Amino acid sequence: MENNKKPLYYLLIIYYFKTWVDIIMQKDELIQLHTFLLQLKTHLECMVKNNGGKEFICYQKLNVTPYQVYKSKREHKLAVFALSKGIADLLSNNSHPGLEKISNRLDQMAIRFMTNKEREEFKRS
Repeated sequence: MENNKKPLYYLLIIYYFKTWVDIIMQKDELIQLHTFLLQLKTHLECMVKNNGGKEFICYQKLNVTPYQVYKSKREHKLAVFALSKGIADLLSNNSHPGLEKISNRLDQMAIRFMTNKEREEFKRS
């Protein structure tokens, strides 16, 4: 019964995360979150000794960093979702299997914020 509660809990986290990023956050707050997630990515990669970085290919293709404050809110939002998906993938590949559903849901949300051109590039990769 304990395992049945985990997926629902993860889905609630994703729902509130999406709502928070979509509606509540201002651009500067979104950039702060982007910065934090980038630091978390670096820290986790060092912890799990991940040199390949295949989990973050989608994020890297966006070519949006937190230091590019002139980029649009939509671009930073997309980067936050792609980076979050990469972090969930990294953790799910390293003995945290419950995060696969979170990763899939974050992927769906990132695709929602992509332009048609970005979607086509994403499908090719």
